[in-house]
Amino acid sequence: MNAGLEGHCAVNSPKSHRAVSESAAKLLRWPGGEAGGPGPGGPFRRIIPGMVTGASDVDPALVLTATVAGATYRYSLLWSVLLCIPFLFAVFSVSARIGYETRQGLVDLLRGHYGKKLAIFCAGVVVAINMAMIVADLMAVTEGFSIIMQLPRMFFIAAVAFSVWYILIFRDYRKITHTLVLLSLPLFIYVAAAILAHPDWGQVLSHSVFPHIPRGAGYPTAVVAIFGSLLTPYVLVWQTSSRREEALAGTHSVGGGEHHAGAIVTTVLCYSIMVAAATVLPGTVTGSMTTRVAAAALTPAVGALGTILFALGIIGAGMVALPVLVASMCYSVAESMGWRSGLNENPWEAVRFYVLISAAMFLASVLNFVKINPVTALYWSQILAGALTVPILIFILLIANDRRVMRTTNTWWQNFWIGAAGGAIVAAGLIVVWWKLAD
Repeated sequence: MNAGLEGHCAVNSPKSHRAVSESAAKLLRWPGGEAGGPGPGGPFRRIIPGMVTGASDVDPALVLTATVAGATYRYSLLWSVLLCIPFLFAVFSVSARIGYETRQGLVDLLRGHYGKKLAIFCAGVVVAINMAMIVADLMAVTEGFSIIMQLPRMFFIAAVAFSVWYILIFRDYRKITHTLVLLSLPLFIYVAAAILAHPDWGQVLSHSVFPHIPRGAGYPTAVVAIFGSLLTPYVLVWQTSSRREEALAGTHSVGGGEHHAGAIVTTVLCYSIMVAAATVLPGTVTGSMTTRVAAAALTPAVGALGTILFALGIIGAGMVALPVLVASMCYSVAESMGWRSGLNENPWEAVRFYVLISAAMFLASVLNFVKINPVTALYWSQILAGALTVPILIFILLIANDRRVMRTTNTWWQNFWIGAAGGAIVAAGLIVVWWKLAD
């Protein structure tokens, strides 16, 4: 995700492209080296951005979805996390290549090559996913402030929503989110917590390799939620725009190391969260799970400090995710309609784009006053994201294999794994329907 932050401004004017290119070059330049050129760090220079991408993809929705899955089904969903590794390798590398080679976003490509109706449908899918996640992530961030300040989260809704809106419209949110991502670093404590909780490693290994599937519609639904939280659809759409801007800046090379590092970091954190939750919080059901209960999974590593560190991590991760969610949704709508858009544009030059941003934050704020458990909201937002990942994957396959659009098309293994990801989600959905009807 954070790689997307560095090139977030999908723009339509030469002026804006130039501004973004210069900004991206500064952000991606290593000390002592020119952007895109040699510099200290050797081979790690290409891997570290991917690791940041992976770490930033661990937003509040993923953290709490993995916590719910671990607490409810213990270790029996670990196989689904590992299965996502080749899916992530393939999907992230392909979506990044689309942006690098075409210099266009996914929705823009669909509109230009397959018609406005398909582009609008894709944008509609992104809006449905992103709006659900914006509302849920806003709940999570305000709940984090509630934990720290010991006040009801309703007191913080307006302030957090206004902050995200102000950052997007009046500030360079890329620099701000680069700082805010440091607040999410406490989430890495889950790795230590998973080890120090002393799980049954024999069970952990067994469930990681061999699926043990209990009967009931809740289990395949949880699989869809895990897929949705890892194969985050808005990140897939955003990969094309972010790589396009890096290509325009001359700062990106399409190598596999970056994507692999990002996928591994994401899955390691998700896996660790699930193991820690399964060991510390077994038997906690989705409806009774709260953020304070979820924070207890960090106790084996940091004791009583777990609640505060969890809150800080959720705030940092949420404040990085929210601008991305809002901006990517608004870009998708603008691209599908052919509107002028760009965070480097003056508001009076891209009026509809900025109105969309304002409307999205206002609507999310209003919906946040509906009394619902933030953990429940986040979990179901990922179920929706998982279900709607399938059309996004289809669009990616369509574009990536079209020789009229791409200089290089997918390899057979990329097509296989992307197709397998979509197939696995569809299969899980069919099992849910089957068991619902059988009951």
